[in-house]
Formats: sequence, structure tokens, C-alpha cells
Amino acid sequence: MSSTSQRLLVFAGSYAEAEDNGVYVYAFDEESGTLHLTDSVAGLKNPTFLNVDAGRNLLYAIAETVNDAGQKVGEAASYAIDPAKGAIKQLNREITVDSTTCHIQRDAESRFLTVTSYHGGMIGLFSIQDDGMIGQKLDVKQHEGHSLHPERQDRPHPHSSFYSPDGQFLLVSDLGLDRIVTYKLDAADQKLVYQSEVALHPGAGPRHLTFHPNGKFVFVINEVDSTVTSFTYDNETGQLHVLETVSTLPIGFDGENSCAEITISADGSYLYGSNRGHDSIVVFAVSASGQLSLVQHISVEGGHPRHFALTPNGRYLLAANRDSDNIVTFRVDSTSGELTFTGNRIEVSKPVCVVPVYLTI
Repeated sequence: MSSTSQRLLVFAGSYAEAEDNGVYVYAFDEESGTLHLTDSVAGLKNPTFLNVDAGRNLLYAIAETVNDAGQKVGEAASYAIDPAKGAIKQLNREITVDSTTCHIQRDAESRFLTVTSYHGGMIGLFSIQDDGMIGQKLDVKQHEGHSLHPERQDRPHPHSSFYSPDGQFLLVSDLGLDRIVTYKLDAADQKLVYQSEVALHPGAGPRHLTFHPNGKFVFVINEVDSTVTSFTYDNETGQLHVLETVSTLPIGFDGENSCAEITISADGSYLYGSNRGHDSIVVFAVSASGQLSLVQHISVEGGHPRHFALTPNGRYLLAANRDSDNIVTFRVDSTSGELTFTGNRIEVSKPVCVVPVYLTI
């Protein structure tokens, strides 16, 4: 009779040259809150964002390369994960879209990958093969237009794409347009079909978003003006309606700042966002009506928190601080939502993305 157990592994992507290690695997000790390196791989240039399919032990990473004409283009790679060893092995890599990319996402049924190009102003849809490898390019959507900020918003800059909980829609936050554009995923025709869009206040710069676990609200973090905007979400139409916008910064702070990542606790009670400049995580309590109230600002114990994530059980938060070359661990108080620094941190060069997942051994 065989028995199975689960292991919490943490995957990190970073800015790196192709000849240097850029993707890292760590085992996470949930008693002490410490990380232990189990593997690292080279071969990809700037594998900054990752996605993990825990059910099939697969890792997907973006990267950048050059095409035959010498143009910088997007690339993505798939890896098989060995949970027992905490190791990864490359399966395949493919050129994606005609510009560098900043984000990769997978639909819940693991049929499709989407990559987002900030510099190219586009989103690409790709198939996932039965063996988990990256398949063919299916569709590309090019955004057009601009918004208020003369440098940051002179053209489209989509920064992320997230599938709705039911997999019907893809929500794309376009920092350059101050809009969230919703596409319907036509799985039969393997296309993205424009559905709707919602405008944020000028100069917001929406970057990443997260769905409330109840599926009724969406929260987006705005990079340019350091705010969070809350929306109601209609899961029948994919339509968003603005509820409110609140600052991510403490009253009186007048330094330079931009925001990066946002996530919500599994019970929907607390929302977390990262400030780069103030170098903090902001914590909000979430009311039943989707309204936010400030709980805490806490130092990330480093510089430029590009990304962070809660562990699957919600007990810890891991912050990837790009400019201080470290990943820092915080305990989460499930009752208050507050974070406490564990005293644990690891050194890693220019970390950009951190993904903790339980895998079955």
C-alpha cells in the first residue's frame, strides 16, 4: 500500500543573463519559516515570471531571446518538477510574441497559457500540449492608445493577464491605457474575443489584480499612482464596475513610490499589496461589501518588493526584493491579517517572482 505526502516548494524567477542561474527551487520549512535551496537552473535570459501547475508537476517561465532578425522577442519554457528532489528539468522552450514579456498565466484546466508584453503592448495565447509542453501560438491581441502620464502612459503597456475563476474570461490590466480589458476565452476556436473594458481614473496605471474568493469582487493595484481600486464583478458578462480607490501609502509619505503585486487571503478577509520606494507591504481588511480599511504597513526588510505571495495555507508571506537581492519571510496572523518578520531571509540575485506551492511526493 502506497502513501503520499505533500511538500511545500517555492519557485523563484529573477533577472539574470542566460549563462547564470535564473530560476530557483527552495524547500520551505513551515515550522521555522526558512527556505533551503534545492535546485537552480541557467539557460534563460531574464526568467522573471513563473507559473506552476501543481497538479501535473509542471513549471512555466517567461524569458527573452532574439529572433533571426536580431529583434528582442518573448520566449517561454516548460519544466518538469521532481517534488521529492525539489528539482526541475527543461521540457521545451518556444518563442512567444514579437516583443519581450513580463507575465505568464495558465487557465485552470491547463489548456492555455497567456503571455503579456509590456513593451509590445500585446497579449499572446498559446496551447499547452497533452504532455505539458508549450504548444503553438493561437492568438495575439494588440492594444492601442495612451493615457495621462507622458512617459509611463504614452502607449499601451499591458502588465498582466488573469483568468476569471470560472475560466470564461481573461482580464488584462493595461498600465499605459488606465484600463482593464476583458476578453472571453473561446476554447473551441482557441481565440480571445474582446468582451468589455473598464476605465480607471487617469494616471492610475493598473498592473496586477486578484479576485475575491467569492468571485464577486476584483482588486487591482495601480503602479503609477500607488493606489488600489476595488470593483464589483459580474461573472455572467465579465463586466467590472468601480467601487472605490484607496492609497497604498501611509499618510504623510511624500517620497517616490510605485506598486507591484496584490493578493488576497484564502478566506477573503485581508488584501495585501507591495510598495516599491516606501518598501513595504500594505495590509487592508476587506468588508462584506468589498470596501477596504487599512490594517498595517510593514517594512519588507529590503528594497523594491517586485512580487510577493502567500503560502497556500496562508500562514506565511514571502516577499521578493529585487534591489536588495533577497527573499524575506513573514508570519501571517490569520485573525488580524497582520504580518510579522520571522527574521529569516535568503540571498538571491534580483528576484522578481516567488511562487509557493504544495506538491505531492
